[in-house]
Amino acid sequence: MSNRTPATQYAALPFRLRNGRPEILLVTSRETRRWIIPKGWAEEGVKPAAMAAREAYEEAGVRGSVDHRPFGNYRYMKRLSANKSVLCAVTVFLLEVDEVLDDWPEKDERERRWLTPAQAAMAVGESALVEMLLRLGIPTD
Repeated sequence: MSNRTPATQYAALPFRLRNGRPEILLVTSRETRRWIIPKGWAEEGVKPAAMAAREAYEEAGVRGSVDHRPFGNYRYMKRLSANKSVLCAVTVFLLEVDEVLDDWPEKDERERRWLTPAQAAMAVGESALVEMLLRLGIPTD
């Protein structure tokens, strides 16, 4: 893959409301253990929002209602190996969590943690993702 043409990924931004305030679920990446949102490569025949929801289940062990309208986009460099990276363009979909599972496919490979939008923004590294996390914490009323 060329760095000029980004690879497409779809991500879920899992959240829940606690006492009327949003909490965001972050997971750790498998390799670097950085805090991230669940995301995966685009797959032919799988709609973007459905892909995001599937990644939330596989990586974070949550299910819920996914908004089919993108919440935002960002780009980052994904490390594939010690000396190879690829530019990724990520489309993010909100996923309101209805169910938190005790067992899920990547349970033994990741940690998950509920955070306020401000805490989540401090934990992640991608600046465009920080903006989305903070936007989720702004009251709309």
